[in-house]
Amino acid sequence: MTWWSTGVRWDAGTGRPVLGWRGDTGAGRERELRYGEVLGFRAVGARRCAGVWRGGRWVDCAEAAVLGARTTRAQCPQCARLDRVRSVAADTYVDDPRPYRVYLAWFGDGLVKVGITRVERGSARLLEQGAVAFAWLGSGPLMAARRTEELLRAALGVPDRIPYDRKRAVRAELPAVEVRAGVLREVHRVAVGLPGWPESLQRAAECVVVDHGGVFGLAGLPPATAVVTELRDGVVVRGTLLAAAGPDLHLLVNSNSNSNSNSNSNSNSNKPSTSTGAVVVVDGRLMAGWELVRDDRDNGHGGEGGEGGVVSVPVRDVSAVQGGLF
Repeated sequence: MTWWSTGVRWDAGTGRPVLGWRGDTGAGRERELRYGEVLGFRAVGARRCAGVWRGGRWVDCAEAAVLGARTTRAQCPQCARLDRVRSVAADTYVDDPRPYRVYLAWFGDGLVKVGITRVERGSARLLEQGAVAFAWLGSGPLMAARRTEELLRAALGVPDRIPYDRKRAVRAELPAVEVRAGVLREVHRVAVGLPGWPESLQRAAECVVVDHGGVFGLAGLPPATAVVTELRDGVVVRGTLLAAAGPDLHLLVNSNSNSNSNSNSNSNSNKPSTSTGAVVVVDGRLMAGWELVRDDRDNGHGGEGGEGGVVSVPVRDVSAVQGGLF
């Protein structure tokens, strides 16, 4: 059976990133990612539309559409429209009876946003967005949550979306946990004190800040030197996974450091030294739709004994001095 990548997903239950896959029959499977392991793969063939997720399985794209390598959405326009028929984000499912939460999310200095998510999803939405810290503001029906989101956006001057490039730019230079928690608490205090909240939305009694710095592996993370901009047939990406935030995988490449691929922990203590390598960010959304096979140099051992790293794909320099690493 052939398996195509569906990109990076976060399991809110375990608080860990996973790589998703879909098979010829529409069945799905996942592989948990662990910091300190070697991740190596080669792209094969063309990038194809992932189809639509319905009833616990993937439904094939009717057009078997080929996608552009640089798009971050692994669906053709037709499948994307089908996917948004009952989309809260697209305001096409305004009668959704499920309860929603309003939240504040912090991504770095000056990067605070407000948003909503279904109560049943827990913190999955915040993990998917790469929120370094967050706090719940309240909960209630969908339209009340929507009105509260708009109220807070206007009153606080915060957006409901922040581009991933901006999140990546500050990820390696974050203030201490106490500092970012303090920022959220202050914004939270102002937010819950504002007039005009819908009566059907229950405000949080207190501000409880949840920090994802440890979950993402951000402690001691060096600045990225480059970001992968696309995959192509035959290209190879191989490196040691240092951190993951939202869809982004931070890989150490061009390093001779050994990795501890057999670790059972997502602890930062398993990270290799970064003194001899460069850190490259792979946006997991660009992986979706590709048939990805294990890099031959992995020797079928899932990264055991893997040394070195390579990125044979187009990258965008995000460091002050690139130095010809790629």
